[in-house]
Amino acid sequence: MQLPSTALSRRIDPLITWVGESISWIWLLLLFTIVFNVVLRYAFGQGRIELEEIQWHLYSTGFLLGIGYTFQVDGHVRVDVVHERLSPRTQGWLELYGILLCVLPFTALILVFSAPFVASSYALSEVSVSPGGLPFRWVIKSMLFIGFSLLLLAIVSRFSRVWSFLFLSQAGDRHESQ
Repeated sequence: MQLPSTALSRRIDPLITWVGESISWIWLLLLFTIVFNVVLRYAFGQGRIELEEIQWHLYSTGFLLGIGYTFQVDGHVRVDVVHERLSPRTQGWLELYGILLCVLPFTALILVFSAPFVASSYALSEVSVSPGGLPFRWVIKSMLFIGFSLLLLAIVSRFSRVWSFLFLSQAGDRHESQ
């Protein structure tokens, strides 16, 4: 299903694309961190807890900041075997209801509960409980809020595109008749 762009999506999508493409480099950094940690541990017998924590921080950051981009480019999981057999108009309606009934409420719930989670961590100057662990635990916790805020922007953009497809353009009707 090819969705039309809208004034709103043309403003939001470049930001989401920039973040998604920029954050993709974090996977290379994660790979080097893992290899470095493994070499230290097995070649030199030097395990480092801060490297372990950096690994999960990088993984979490990559995942959370990339989720909005994945949604924007329609790379998220769905039952494609069923979806691809539906007409574009039916696909549009499923997308619209999926956004309104599933993705938007879930994202709003995460944002509502993650804000105090991050604020509490910041107020307490939370650090890792592991000896030699990383300080500033609020930074990694804030990725939850930032990532889902980016997802919310991607949702708004996609919703405007689906709305335009179903109600403002004749594209849905043209595809239906083919």
